[in-house]
Amino acid sequence: MRKLLIIVLLLFAVGLQAQDIKISTKDNDLKLAALPYYSYGKGLGITSADSLFQLNIRFRMQNRIGYIQNEGEDAAYDGQIRRLRLRFDGYVGNPHFLYVLQLSFAPGDVGEIHEGENINIIRDAAVIYRPNRNWSFTFGQTKIPGNRQRVNSSGALQLTDRSINNAKFNIDRDFGIQAYFLNEKKDAFSYNIKTAVTTGEGRNWTKSPDNGVALTGKIELFPLGSFTKDGSNFEGDLAREKTPKLLLSGAFHQNNNARRTQGQLGDDLYQQKTMKSFFADAMLKYNGWAAMATYMSRTANNPIAIDPLDPTLSNYVYTGKGMDYQLSYTFPTNYEIIGRFSTQTANKDIKTLTPDTNEYTIGVTKYLWEHAFKLQTELTYDQLDFANGTTKNNWYVRFQIEIGI
Repeated sequence: MRKLLIIVLLLFAVGLQAQDIKISTKDNDLKLAALPYYSYGKGLGITSADSLFQLNIRFRMQNRIGYIQNEGEDAAYDGQIRRLRLRFDGYVGNPHFLYVLQLSFAPGDVGEIHEGENINIIRDAAVIYRPNRNWSFTFGQTKIPGNRQRVNSSGALQLTDRSINNAKFNIDRDFGIQAYFLNEKKDAFSYNIKTAVTTGEGRNWTKSPDNGVALTGKIELFPLGSFTKDGSNFEGDLAREKTPKLLLSGAFHQNNNARRTQGQLGDDLYQQKTMKSFFADAMLKYNGWAAMATYMSRTANNPIAIDPLDPTLSNYVYTGKGMDYQLSYTFPTNYEIIGRFSTQTANKDIKTLTPDTNEYTIGVTKYLWEHAFKLQTELTYDQLDFANGTTKNNWYVRFQIEIGI
């Protein structure tokens, strides 16, 4: 741990000494490396007359309705505001010192309110120091560098939501320090290196401090150069790449003495556990075609936690692995067809507690204003295989409208 902190401090010192390069604030659009987001418009921007302060305001919402048929249960309709976000970003005093604040208001974002627990309105609250175009240092709460689909904004997805593997394995948001070295080039081999030292408890955790931290490292490779319009940060080839573009990435995350069943997410564990997660991603885009493949896994020694006050009660860390495969084509008319297959397998230690799952999804999206305003429809079928040999088949159809600035 001491060695890692020394490395982070050295990276910070190098960034301070790096050659100063003016950072463009044209059109009040400040890209924040630690918080990739899709931005077709520029939001609503305000810059002070002396250029010492800039505020950019954005919002987005996702309204959806669905029909759900789970085996053994009555069919049901579901209508909800899936996401409702308000975001502010900009700089204070100097474009090298940036800030980001993102608030969420939809029930699915905030979660159920329990007595004595925090309301999860705050999603991002971070200060970023960017000495030049290569280095970026972040302090506060935001996403940590995990798998590609999770790091991308939920507003930049082709389907109405992320995969079942993201739901089980992603490492989400956390509070801490992040250091990035970004070296993307348009038509040449490029790479990014991203690191984070965080609390490991997830967003808005104030219950109690502990003796564990989470350590994350990620490398991203662009063998054929960077994507058009920052296209690695949104799904689908809306830019219709004129030459093939490829992203390969890998990330490792260790959450020491974690208190929750999924590290930064989930219920409180009866006993603290150390978890290790690995992510590998590939993304290819060319002439309207887009393909993605992702591997995710989580391990933990003795993942089952027993309540020390009542041995009859227990919960567990979800350990296992999963794969996602996604393929799409965007027509010149801005209609898109998408197919995704996900498979998820639990480790033997928890095999009797949770099923293995295969999920099949097909979708059609109409982009009215790229990802900022789109109509999405999808049909999803889930097959759950239980350890006792039984199976369960569920499916749903969903329609969603996304709009934002």
